[in-house]
Amino acid sequence: MEKNLILEKIRGGLIVSCQALEDEPLYSSMIMGKMAVAAELGGAVGIRANTVEDICEIRKNVDLPIIGIIKKVYGNNDVYITPTMEEVNKLIESPCDIIAFDATKRSRPKEESLFNIILEIKKAGKLAMADISTIEEGITAYELGVDIISTTLSGYTTYSPNLQEPDYQLITNLAQNTNIPIIAEGRITTPMQLVKCIKCGAFSIVVGGAITRPQLITKSFTEAIENLKCGI
Repeated sequence: MEKNLILEKIRGGLIVSCQALEDEPLYSSMIMGKMAVAAELGGAVGIRANTVEDICEIRKNVDLPIIGIIKKVYGNNDVYITPTMEEVNKLIESPCDIIAFDATKRSRPKEESLFNIILEIKKAGKLAMADISTIEEGITAYELGVDIISTTLSGYTTYSPNLQEPDYQLITNLAQNTNIPIIAEGRITTPMQLVKCIKCGAFSIVVGGAITRPQLITKSFTEAIENLKCGI
């Protein structure tokens, strides 16, 4: 799919993150494929997916743009979203349209260069999406030539704000200081929060757990019952 067409397809819309880790009840490529179908039926314009296996299964089920990642832990290193060229190369060979990766200032496993990762993704004809946690990281990624910036990691680095809601200020600052698409992701749990992100300048929105993790959704309701019992 041509790059500009991919961006037009996701402009102003909802991207659903269809992911389940090994310790979660919905862990299965087949289930994630069906989850993507459900998201498409609900009006989603794109899917964010983890692992080549899930990406391939989702591609069999929907024709939406796919943001691909591979989560892999390297020892005690904090960078785990598409951390090295090994994961990038696997995603390049997969049917995803966009490759997202940790673009924070933290040291990468194998000390690989962020510039080289971006360069290889773009050379392969895929869109490069930087998952960042601060405005400074976003500007650095922008200057390195990424196609998209996402606020995915705001609150997940030790030096970014620990917020209960989406990082609206970060979305606003990125939109005002760059001229590429800004995707809002992180702690977006209600339609009203989604609308506020768009008003802050978000190009599109990624929502995950609030849609695709039933154990977390169920917990929010059961906690409300427990709070009621406790008189909160």
